[in-house]
Amino acid sequence: MKGTPVDYSAKLDSALDRLHEEGRYRTFIDIERTRGQFPHAVWNKPDGSKAPVTVWCGNDYLGMGQHPVVLAAMHEAIEATGAGSGGTRNISGTTVYHKRLEAELADLHQKEAALLFTSAYIANDATLSTLPKLFPGLIIYSDALNHASMIEGVRRNGGAKRIFRHNDLDHLRELLEADDSDAPKLIAFESIYSMDGDFGPIKELCDLADEFGALTYIDEVHAVGMYGPRGGGVAERDGLLERIDIINGTLAKAYGVMGGYIAASAKMCDAIRSYAPGFIFTTSLPPAVAAGAAASVAFLKQDQELRVQHQTQAKILKLRLKGLGLPIVDHGSHIVPVIVGNPVHTKMMSDMLLEEHGIYAQPINFPTVPRGTERLRFTPSPVHGPGEMDALVSALDGLWSHCALNRAEMAG
Repeated sequence: MKGTPVDYSAKLDSALDRLHEEGRYRTFIDIERTRGQFPHAVWNKPDGSKAPVTVWCGNDYLGMGQHPVVLAAMHEAIEATGAGSGGTRNISGTTVYHKRLEAELADLHQKEAALLFTSAYIANDATLSTLPKLFPGLIIYSDALNHASMIEGVRRNGGAKRIFRHNDLDHLRELLEADDSDAPKLIAFESIYSMDGDFGPIKELCDLADEFGALTYIDEVHAVGMYGPRGGGVAERDGLLERIDIINGTLAKAYGVMGGYIAASAKMCDAIRSYAPGFIFTTSLPPAVAAGAAASVAFLKQDQELRVQHQTQAKILKLRLKGLGLPIVDHGSHIVPVIVGNPVHTKMMSDMLLEEHGIYAQPINFPTVPRGTERLRFTPSPVHGPGEMDALVSALDGLWSHCALNRAEMAG
């Protein structure tokens, strides 16, 4: 006897309606970036018209996505090899460009080897989900605010996991002390947490790892290229590279291209390469992308000025927003979050910035951040000049007052 047919369409409607009702439905903003004009772009509106916008939420932190050194390397690789890689790394998808990039990354982090993935998300997920295969009985201790890719990798690995409160060393110690002293262990954390811009206590975490015989795994996605004398991240800046066993990084932010990687011992990279499905069964990066990323990494090893400019821009913006009395979070990094605290109001402010001021800042809502901490997250860069910053500060000053009045009216 057949049951009642499932109305799949109605279930999809229900799921999407919930997001609309909570103010969490996300929309794509269709923009065209133009080389030589970053951070300016063209917004392709839903009605077919176009309007100029200034992008204030991009992750191309240093503007390397338009740098002549990067573009020249990519053009050269395209002319030499064509578009795609032609296969997985194991089957015809390894080229001189991939090997060159891995060598640059290993050198950047002072490790024996590096292993490329199509994104830092995949690098985290594939590596963390594979480690228990290499270390049976492995217990992973993961910071509560680790990125979704780390959470997913830890969740999927089938091994034991412990979640310690964010940056809480005492809680981590309690968890470590409660487990079998002979069990293999790994502590996973980030150098900079992207939503609040706070730093992980790397040295202290490494101290605990040494004390309890644990491996260390750091996500430097929001730090590579931007911190340290050669852009090796916060661990390089703090002289801690040798104390980190596995470093995860991205090529899609400061380096302006795409892709992710891990850097570790040659033996560790070989084992992940040999066991991780997320590496084995994925087509490798296009040679041109690898070439552009290698050029970007090499350039930023030598160029300290862009890092200095980047930090200066962040400090100026935070100082000016504090002067307006806006509720910004400032932990001393380059990330500038302004807490709105309500998904509807956050979306409203984002829409008004875009439509009335030509400023694009995507709203950040749950589950990316906890409910009640919804925010606008600004990413100043060396390509944001005084004029762009003046326009942003002026727009936020007016909109914050306007939205505060609206909130008071809705509350009343």
